[in-house]
Amino acid sequence: MDESIGDFARQVLRTESAAVARMIDAIDDRFEQAVRMVLQCPGAVLVAGVGKAGLVARKVSATFSSTGTPSHFLSPAEAVHGDVGSIRRGDLVLMLSYSGETDEILRMLSIVKKLEHPVIAMTRGDNSTLSRHADVVLRLGKIDEACPLGLAPSASTTAMLALGDALALTVMKLRNFSAEDFALFHPAGQLGRRLIKVSEAMTFRAGVNLPVASDRLTVAQVLREVSRIKRRSGAVILVDPTGRLSGLFTDGDLRRLLTDGDASVLNRPIAQVMTRDPKRISGDALASEAMAILKKHRIDELPVVDENQRPVGLIDIQDLVVLRMLDVEATNET
Repeated sequence: MDESIGDFARQVLRTESAAVARMIDAIDDRFEQAVRMVLQCPGAVLVAGVGKAGLVARKVSATFSSTGTPSHFLSPAEAVHGDVGSIRRGDLVLMLSYSGETDEILRMLSIVKKLEHPVIAMTRGDNSTLSRHADVVLRLGKIDEACPLGLAPSASTTAMLALGDALALTVMKLRNFSAEDFALFHPAGQLGRRLIKVSEAMTFRAGVNLPVASDRLTVAQVLREVSRIKRRSGAVILVDPTGRLSGLFTDGDLRRLLTDGDASVLNRPIAQVMTRDPKRISGDALASEAMAILKKHRIDELPVVDENQRPVGLIDIQDLVVLRMLDVEATNET
């Protein structure tokens, strides 16, 4: 590798990481005031910026939206041509501009202040036009760009993004935004799939389409019980006289039982041929945990039980294939 290339690339990263590290100094009383303004905002947080700061604004807005704070990006250029009408009573405006003198930002600021919306500014310091008219200023301080000409926004926008994340995620923490909330906001993709519960993923449910039979019956009697269900799983759940899970009998078990052609095996008690004390899981557990158990023990079906060990359903490998759980890292292997 040409060391001149590597040296400059490393210098870029050092410059940008140093800019982010300096944002720790921006976590002061003003930052707390901004956090509380967002928390108390009855409307949405509208995030505005132009150029590279506009791209950062879009990402900060997306982070707010996905972590429990209603938000959307508002283009300053479009705002002064009618889109300011999308601002509603109770909304708060977060404006991003390193210089604090961006023309489109200032024109939008004038309208927003006339409408009496609170404004949080993220900018270099206290002396710009944006700073003087904002309710709260989050100061970035002087930042040397990583660009070899010192011109292209680079370290400044990286720092802006980091401070925006700090604001959005601090609000998220104070809202007590939970993993369950996160799953609700992210139903697609690996992040959401990792948080899906077994009770949400399972197709087969007791009393609906899952055969549950007494472990006191014969194989033939159990099969007659199963035949009454049109669309069923590839397994029968067996319960003891108290209704608690005691065994599992699969289609594979039946095939193995009939391999020698002796039909008399159908008269044997199911308790003699079922899998006793099978692996099981709670409906409140994560689907990724079910996936871990299926993989570890090389099984295709997993009974789902309540707190009293009574069956409420069954999750099988196909349920997880449909959810594309095969590539989701399990959170707990049992």
